[in-house]
Amino acid sequence: MFSVIKMKIKIISAGKIKEKYLLEGIKEYSKRLSKYCKLDLVEVKDEAAPDNLSIKDIEIIKNIEGKRILSKINDEYIIALAIDGKQFSSEELANKMNDVTSYHSSNICFIIGGSLGLSKEILNKADVKLSFSKMTFPHRLMKLILLEQIYRSFRINKNEPYHK
Repeated sequence: MFSVIKMKIKIISAGKIKEKYLLEGIKEYSKRLSKYCKLDLVEVKDEAAPDNLSIKDIEIIKNIEGKRILSKINDEYIIALAIDGKQFSSEELANKMNDVTSYHSSNICFIIGGSLGLSKEILNKADVKLSFSKMTFPHRLMKLILLEQIYRSFRINKNEPYHK
C-alpha cells in the first residue's frame, strides 16, 4: 500500500499578530487546512518603521527582515506576495498550486513581508510573485486572506463546494 505524501505549506511572515480577531481567523483556517496539508506558520521579527524613513533606510529595514526570512526557507517552491506580482483568480491559484505539486515540489512556501514590503533578495529568489490586488492591505491581514485562498484552492482542486 502506498502512503500519500501530504503537501506542506509554509507561510513566513514578518511581524507578530496580536489582534484577537485576526488570530481567531488564522486559527480557524489553520484547522480547516489540517485536512489537506501540513501547515507551518513562521513569524520573524519585523523592524520598527517610522514614517519619515529615507529610501536608503527603507532598503536597510527590508534587507534585515529579508535575512530573517531567508533563514527560514528550505528547499521549497517560493511564492512571494508582492504588490507588483501576478494577479490570479482563485481558480488560477488552485491550478498553480496543483501544477507546483505535480511538477516541482510538494513543499510550497508563501512569504509575506513587513509593512515596507520584501527585499530584492527575497523577490529574486521567489519562483512566483503573487499580488492579491493593486490595493494595499495591512501585511498582518494578508496572512488571514492568504490562508482563506489556500483553503479555497484545496477545495477547488478536490472538487469540493466553495462559494464563488
